Amino acid sequence: MVFKRRERRTFSEKLRAALYPKGGWGRALSYTWHRLRRLPDRPARIARGVGCGVFVCFTPLFGLHFVFAVLLAWLIQGNKVAAFLSTFFGNPITFPLIATVALEMGEVILQVQTPIPLSMVLGSFASAFGEFSSNLVNVMTFGSAEWERLSFFFYAVFVPYLVGGLIPGLIAAFLAYFLSHKIILTYQKRRRARAIGRAARKRAAKADKAAAAP
Repeated sequence: MVFKRRERRTFSEKLRAALYPKGGWGRALSYTWHRLRRLPDRPARIARGVGCGVFVCFTPLFGLHFVFAVLLAWLIQGNKVAAFLSTFFGNPITFPLIATVALEMGEVILQVQTPIPLSMVLGSFASAFGEFSSNLVNVMTFGSAEWERLSFFFYAVFVPYLVGGLIPGLIAAFLAYFLSHKIILTYQKRRRARAIGRAARKRAAKADKAAAAP
């Protein structure tokens, strides 16, 4: 392929790019918003997709946010590309705040206390995923699998995060819907007006050229 990378990126390079994209998260989010505004769809459908993408960022389904955002957008007839792009709302900058709000809300609703410090919560998800993958391998190779720590993680961290993220997730999703709908509608109207103006100027130029012809 003409544009294929000459050298394959290492795992550490891929991880670094995921945590901090080239040009920084500000540039990445700006580019994502630019893509959202220019999607060829009705503002309401795009806004519903944006709401879906923002909502799933408040769930502890790390690694599956893209999938669930697209599925949710399909269920409510939102734009699936907008849902996919909007999951970038969840990033290393916002996740600590999201995790804090979700866990504290979950503790209040379920009347429990998360035994893991907030600073270690996101790391505990990575550890749990690694242990889950290891257990699956052991099961498939007829080895011994230990599920006690995963069970503790599920009830002590995952469930409070999931329950606590629903309310702030819905609030953020509705705010994202209304704000993006208004902005995208305004953008599309201006873009349509510019297109009509260009077409009118072209017609006027053709008419002047035809009138000037002998």
